[in-house]
Amino acid sequence: MNASEPLFAGIDVSKAHLDVCILPSADSRSFPNEPSGHAALCQWLLERAVRLSVLEASGGYERDCASAVSLAGCPVMLVNPRQAREFARSQGQLAKTDRLDARLLAQLAQVLERSPKRAQLLHVPPDAVRADLEALVARRRQLIGMRSAETHRLDCASVRVRKSIQQVIKALDRQIEDIDRHIGAHLRTHHAVERELLDSVTGVGPGTIATLLADLPELGHLPARQLSALVGVAPLNCDSGRRRGQRHIWGGRPKVRAALYMATLSAVRFNPVIKRFYTRLLAAGKPKKIALIASTHKLLVILNAMVRTRQPWNSALHGT
Repeated sequence: MNASEPLFAGIDVSKAHLDVCILPSADSRSFPNEPSGHAALCQWLLERAVRLSVLEASGGYERDCASAVSLAGCPVMLVNPRQAREFARSQGQLAKTDRLDARLLAQLAQVLERSPKRAQLLHVPPDAVRADLEALVARRRQLIGMRSAETHRLDCASVRVRKSIQQVIKALDRQIEDIDRHIGAHLRTHHAVERELLDSVTGVGPGTIATLLADLPELGHLPARQLSALVGVAPLNCDSGRRRGQRHIWGGRPKVRAALYMATLSAVRFNPVIKRFYTRLLAAGKPKKIALIASTHKLLVILNAMVRTRQPWNSALHGT
């Protein structure tokens, strides 16, 4: 191997361990997935002057490691599992082990290093304030999911079981109310201006506001087209030769998109601007689902402009 040849690392993350492979040298090591292991990993990467490291998102187990590597001065990217598996298939790799996955991620790092979007893809650790909000919003989402599951079980439960389920639902309701208070206090303390701006939009409720501020920190800082693609509400082409296929949305940030979609369901009923836009699309023959997605896109563009300009909702500005 040429001594000046750049090195790339793939880091396969599990709950207990980090399996690391560096290419093209093929060096590999395993570290514990804990602060001491993160420190040792960072030192190892720095000693070898690794150009780029790539980790696969692993349900949250990758967050502390990715932040440690980035803060140590080692460029790092987080990729979603689907992206990693599709890359593996493109390389003809069907087997799956931790070591093979680490090597595959190192190969993916070599590819992403040449991407024109390299700077945008680099992981930037959230500050303590946003990390706290992210954790609160994620916990609220978990509690809502548990309450929904218990509610579905209640419909077909026997008489003896119903009381137990009802007690669990009441306990979850109390937990949700408590975490809503924490989220509200956090937003009033750290995001008062953004919260007030977003709250001025009919259809955008506290849950959507919290999700946007926690999971979409780029709101107000990116052009509308770029932000729409980031969230996953920008229609993507599906053309080949003379064929012009139907546009679809794909990828993005599903949690943010889901929150915006739910806000849109309310906005098309009660927000005059979004309602008028939605009705016009239906009158033009657009299917309801497409009209809703287009309305979600419009709502996001408006929210982005409001946060960027620090201007509250104004029907005269957004009515076109």
